[in-house]
Amino acid sequence: MIRSELLQKLAHDNPDLRAQEIEQVVDIFFEEIAQRLAEGGRVELRGFGAFSTREREARTGRNPRTGEAVDVPAKRVPYFKPGKEMRNALNDE
Repeated sequence: MIRSELLQKLAHDNPDLRAQEIEQVVDIFFEEIAQRLAEGGRVELRGFGAFSTREREARTGRNPRTGEAVDVPAKRVPYFKPGKEMRNALNDE
């Protein structure tokens, strides 16, 4: 599902809301998750899963075209852990 499909589904399920209101809600939702992760926090949505960040160590990588060694700095990357209900739904349990 892409963002526009999500907006259409929400508009269909909530005919009393204007398109601008739905888009604003979706924007705020994603902005808040991104902001919390940028602050080093965690976002847990019960029944869905939890978003957090993980630290990646600095390492030496390779340029795939030239094979030359390239230093890759340490960084934080987003991580998602699905909740129990989602795992069960995916596995039809």
